[in-house]
Amino acid sequence: MDSKRVHSKDVTAAALKALADRGVTIDDIARIVFEMQFPYNPNLTMDNCVESVQRVLVKREIQHALLVGVELDRLAEEKKLSEPLQSIIENDEGLFGVDETIAFGAVLGYGSIAVTTFGHLDRNKIGKIRELDMDKSDKVHTFLDDMIASIAASAASRLAHRLRDEEERLTGEELNIILNEEMIG
Repeated sequence: MDSKRVHSKDVTAAALKALADRGVTIDDIARIVFEMQFPYNPNLTMDNCVESVQRVLVKREIQHALLVGVELDRLAEEKKLSEPLQSIIENDEGLFGVDETIAFGAVLGYGSIAVTTFGHLDRNKIGKIRELDMDKSDKVHTFLDDMIASIAASAASRLAHRLRDEEERLTGEELNIILNEEMIG
């Protein structure tokens, strides 16, 4: 077996290509992030959301989950899966939870805000998620819609945490005082 490692730039390029090939843009995901976070941050811009989505998309866990999900959707479209998996994925069977499980696993690195936001997006399917879920063409998006929810939830959580960090940023002097009090006290 060849032990050649796959470079992260190749994985990133493949993940971005997978999204583009499936008709999903970073802006599509950023619009979902904006809708999720604007009520909590009226100074939020679409540029903030785009940047957060881009940062999430360079995480290997997200990339790997996206690549696996898109590949399974594509294989189902080409009818290359064995039965009964072919029919289950092709029809996005309600009791099939592997698509949500993979997407949920990817979101775990972004904390409880990401987890709850993912649940909200999975249930309410807004923006591009709804569009993919409702698509009645010959395309299969069983995994992709959940992965978009995962990416958006992760990016929204990232923004929420960054906002709080900015609000509570301590000066070096304040941090030293706290650390000294904790070590002495």
